[in-house]
Amino acid sequence: MGAHEGRSRAAAFPLAAALALTGGVLAGCESPVPFYRPGEGSPGGPVIGLGGPAPYSSLRPGTGPSAPETGVRQDARPAPGRVYAATGPGMISPNAQGTPSRLYVANGQAVDVIDPDTLRLVGRLHTGAAASRVVPSWDLRRLWAAGRTNGVLVSVGPRSGRLGLPVTVPGATGLYFTPDGQDALVLAREPRRIDVRDPRSMLLKASVPMPCTAAHADFTLDGASLVTTCASAGGIARVHLAGRAVTGAIRLPDGARPGDLRLSPDGTAFYVADAVNGGVWLVDAHRFVLAGFVPTAPGARGLAVSRDARRLFVIGGGAVTAIDFATRRVTSRWPLPAGSSPGGGSPVPGGISPDGTALWLADPAGLVYAVDTRTGHVLRKVMVEGRPVGLTLHPQPGRYSLGGTGLYR
Repeated sequence: MGAHEGRSRAAAFPLAAALALTGGVLAGCESPVPFYRPGEGSPGGPVIGLGGPAPYSSLRPGTGPSAPETGVRQDARPAPGRVYAATGPGMISPNAQGTPSRLYVANGQAVDVIDPDTLRLVGRLHTGAAASRVVPSWDLRRLWAAGRTNGVLVSVGPRSGRLGLPVTVPGATGLYFTPDGQDALVLAREPRRIDVRDPRSMLLKASVPMPCTAAHADFTLDGASLVTTCASAGGIARVHLAGRAVTGAIRLPDGARPGDLRLSPDGTAFYVADAVNGGVWLVDAHRFVLAGFVPTAPGARGLAVSRDARRLFVIGGGAVTAIDFATRRVTSRWPLPAGSSPGGGSPVPGGISPDGTALWLADPAGLVYAVDTRTGHVLRKVMVEGRPVGLTLHPQPGRYSLGGTGLYR
């Protein structure tokens, strides 16, 4: 179809109770890619500017936690101030190079596969369960279709389109991967917990009891802890991964209903979307206390980081709002297509194009579209059948995937 179309009151969660709940937790390089001057190097090689970070390094076959499947291995911890250094324009991991660019639309009992350039439906994956999102694996070699209602995970080969056998994961609300690639983390409810699973087989290894039902998450700069939002409880919680225990909790003010969250590029703060208060809360990542609030628009739920890591896009309430990370101020606000979400509903972010020019969104009314990250104008749009509840653009730049709604490092 056609183109061109502050506040810092931090009443803690009952932290003692949260910690008490975790008392019964189950216990348990070689040479980097060389730099090239413009015009040099192989056409298929990663794009790396002179003087920039080396985002990839090779691993001898048969080594590392993901062997023999993973051919790429690197320090999981980004340098301070450079959280998204490996997610810049064109920086596609060797594991994902050659994978055709596709939009995966979680849509009822199937996942629609769309070519983002032609907007043609090129496939339909019948996962056997109602998929709510599609998540790239840590090593970017496969995708996982997650069914929240039926509680199953189904692996998908992005090149072959072949489906694996479904794995039962009761009560799953989100899927993440630790920065070192050792574990998959399934956020779950009833009982409230985080399941620690093998990242390839998804076999259960341990469970961490939670004081609330976690839905969205991101990792601290050092990768030691996972920070989750709990919408129904109006708060956030921090989980130490090695200790498998809750180590902090914050109740957000004013009846907040937190949605997605993102770590700032310098690793010092988490930005937490709040649909009720219409903006994002700032949480000091080191002291784990509230540090302020940036109003954006009512219904703020989804978040995405620009390809140059200078802006945070806040999606919700029929608009996309851009926040400058350096000043922590709103720089742009763009209305989304009129009537795309009846009643002012919130589109689901699906990722930013590898060149950084387009933000992909899926609307519950059936509209999948891309907006220009400079002007907010709609670049492409297509209607799909059903009621999309999840969208993923794959592949995207990054050394590895942390899961969730487009987390890469």
